[in-house]
Amino acid sequence: MSAVNKEKSNPLSSRQDLVAALNAMLGALDKQFPEGQSRFSLGDTCAHYATDIAQMEGLSRALWGLFPLMASGDAMPFSEKYIAAIKQGTDPQSAGYWGETAPYDQRLVEMAAYGLGLALLQDKLTAHFTERELSNLHAWLNQITGAQMPDSNWNYFAIMVQLGFKRAGLPYDQSAIDRRFGMMEAYYLGDGWYSDGPGRPKDYYISMAFHFYGLIYATLSGDEARANVLRERARLFADDFIYMSAADGASVPFGRSLTYRFAMVAFWSAVAFSGLEVFTPGIVKGIVLRHLRWWQQQPIADRDGILTLGFAYPNLAMCEDYNSPGSPYWALKTYLILALPESHPFWQEDEQPLPALAEKRAIPHAQQILMHAEDSGHVTLLTAGQLELNNYVNTEAKYTKFAYSSRFGFTIERGRFGLKHAACDSTLLLADRDDYYRGRRACEAVRVDENYIFSRWSPWRDVHIETWQIPFGEWHLRLHRISSDRALQTVEGGFAVLKADHRLQEGGCYLAAANGYSAIVDLSPHLSREPDSIVTPPNSSIMFPECASIPLLKTDIPPGESWLCCAVTAGEKQQRTVAPQVNITQHQVVIRDPENERQLSFTL
Repeated sequence: MSAVNKEKSNPLSSRQDLVAALNAMLGALDKQFPEGQSRFSLGDTCAHYATDIAQMEGLSRALWGLFPLMASGDAMPFSEKYIAAIKQGTDPQSAGYWGETAPYDQRLVEMAAYGLGLALLQDKLTAHFTERELSNLHAWLNQITGAQMPDSNWNYFAIMVQLGFKRAGLPYDQSAIDRRFGMMEAYYLGDGWYSDGPGRPKDYYISMAFHFYGLIYATLSGDEARANVLRERARLFADDFIYMSAADGASVPFGRSLTYRFAMVAFWSAVAFSGLEVFTPGIVKGIVLRHLRWWQQQPIADRDGILTLGFAYPNLAMCEDYNSPGSPYWALKTYLILALPESHPFWQEDEQPLPALAEKRAIPHAQQILMHAEDSGHVTLLTAGQLELNNYVNTEAKYTKFAYSSRFGFTIERGRFGLKHAACDSTLLLADRDDYYRGRRACEAVRVDENYIFSRWSPWRDVHIETWQIPFGEWHLRLHRISSDRALQTVEGGFAVLKADHRLQEGGCYLAAANGYSAIVDLSPHLSREPDSIVTPPNSSIMFPECASIPLLKTDIPPGESWLCCAVTAGEKQQRTVAPQVNITQHQVVIRDPENERQLSFTL
């Protein structure tokens, strides 16, 4: 069993527990790390950059855990080997030299870890280098100062390097810092939210990049004016971002780079590191430690203890083209908390559960509504309008479904023909009577209200769909007004669960599986949709490798205007089977729960 999760009895409750967990991961890496080398191989799969760069990436990402541990003064048996590798990698005369960087180079990404090391350790790190070796390190890292990079969170890599130079007493360029911050200001949206570059998504890069680096900068830079801005933005963001965490420690999987796994809570480690006053240290501690415990139970490492590519299990089918065998070790950013000494309030305070959270939280800047089911701990994210313009693998599955779940995640497309491969969970799919399905991709308009998300999208030039996604207690409703010049096949799915037999009842399909239940119920006013379920191929779900079952509704629609409506729910165990009722008039929607007095109405 792997070094990452063989010690399932590790309570991960204390600083010593986390040190032991980190050392287990670094120890597994050490066995793949030849003495006297400046890089190491963790597998034979490829990314879009060269293999030697991927091998340098794996080594560099281990430093996100090692440098905080070194900063705390803990015994670190692997540090000398990494420092020797850094000396080789930055020496142009060495056979292990990491080389000159090019525009958009992956090595620019990895430089941020070295900036962190210099900023945290200062002379504790530089004392290991001779004057010439330190000059080599500075020269190699300084390539990033004027480098051509994506106008995105990559700007922070250059800032982290300059911060490291400044803290370590090396020549630094304040104008480079100011320029990069100025570029990122262009995509600050307000209320603590950024997009990851102009017109780009609002996903985990906002937490594990923008605010993570921002809080490190605010804590270590001495730039008080900018630090105050960064801390206030992080405080605002925290009030929203806490809704992504479920009571059991899981977080809602959404967007790209999910193979970075527990980097999902790196933001909270930066909150603790920076002393940001937003929630108590005990609440922040609970979010981080429960999350790490959740991951400890997932089969995410191979037999040698090396983190694999995938999400809740090894799965290359879901990975982006920039994921190399060493990429998952960005997860170690969460171990920034090890830079805090045992005496710090974060470690001394008792772990606390999540605070009382609202049943739903609308986040207009992120085009999301988060639903928190207090009784089950299940978190559902409703979203619209997100799209990664780089069109990485399975972009639609990662960004454009109607809903994402902390418990059930989502499925990815496994083929272009037929419903079985089409990833129909949490999606309305349409086909031009040829079994080639397409769903929502780009949205022409999005509006986030306290009670719903509205989007307008066009799967064909002559097919226009208006969709309302409405949280309503343990259910969420989807209303689609379709205007089409053609007859179409339609299929709409609920959440995917482990393979299970379905139960059909009163226009709905109900699944009770080993990992929870999932249901979808037709509420369409004029058309009657047929309830059914489908079984996907193995490795379709990002949460489990087995075949998945998806409850669904299907019907054909004629040319003209059609309304398709449904209610969807999922959770640990089925609470009720009575779905909400919906009444749609020309300008008004009224939703009612027939079992209690809950009612919601809004104008179309």
